[in-house]
Amino acid sequence: MTKILGMGNALVDILAQLDDDQILEKFSLPKGSMQLVDAERSKKILKGISHLDKKISSGGSAANTIHGLAKLGIETGFIGTVGEDRWGDLFRNDMESHHIDPYLFISRSESGRAVALISPDSERTFATYLGAAEELNPDQISATHFKDYGIFHMEGYLVQNHDLVNTAFKLAKKENLLTSLDLASYNIVDENVTFLREVTRNYVDILFANEEEAKSFTGKLPEEAITEMSEMCEIAVVKIGRNGSLVKRKTESVKIGILEVESVDTTGAGDLYASGFLYGLAKNLLYVVWP
Repeated sequence: MTKILGMGNALVDILAQLDDDQILEKFSLPKGSMQLVDAERSKKILKGISHLDKKISSGGSAANTIHGLAKLGIETGFIGTVGEDRWGDLFRNDMESHHIDPYLFISRSESGRAVALISPDSERTFATYLGAAEELNPDQISATHFKDYGIFHMEGYLVQNHDLVNTAFKLAKKENLLTSLDLASYNIVDENVTFLREVTRNYVDILFANEEEAKSFTGKLPEEAITEMSEMCEIAVVKIGRNGSLVKRKTESVKIGILEVESVDTTGAGDLYASGFLYGLAKNLLYVVWP
């Protein structure tokens, strides 16, 4: 069975259900986005939601995808950086308890935390303090991390570290892994679109985006965006919420519908979509021409 390796920001998620969107306005957080905040602002936001019930768990986009794959029975690993604190211990223990091999580097900085503010309509907005997570650097990873794996999945939130992204993808391709990238957030794409397009053309086999990210990446609506995306990689995927998703490989394309459910919290929904898609690849349920 194909083993899958993930790399991303090792974060502890703090999820809070909002009564309304006033808190988003109070802290100038665009609804549905991921905003990077410093430690002081993160603490202010946590204080602002102190009256709300919260759920705490390990998180981060790629880590969520790897968790989903592990629950489906795929052998997995994860590369990231945590602090030497209780948050870092929580992250590591959660990985190990789900039989995920953690390749975690230790920093003197506090572990990263993502405050997920969930609106009444189930849309989520992230205020993320990266902390130790952003200290992952290209000198720490090597070819040995990729040995025995068949697929490498990276989250787009790492894209601000161009050297790290390039190094990781180069190592993965050198070891003949199939590579996967989730664009992660439209504002991240807006700020790094030139680099992301270059990386996709050079290294990425599977590209995941939601409707907003695809528009930021191509300037086009989903049906046209996926055509442009598929010209840069082997398989392009655009998730279009309640309308399902579009998948295109060269001249082949398919629209996938949804199962009707009552949406309570969309946090990690796209990450777990990637879990299911990569599971299909690992189990040979989707035909792919390996590079």
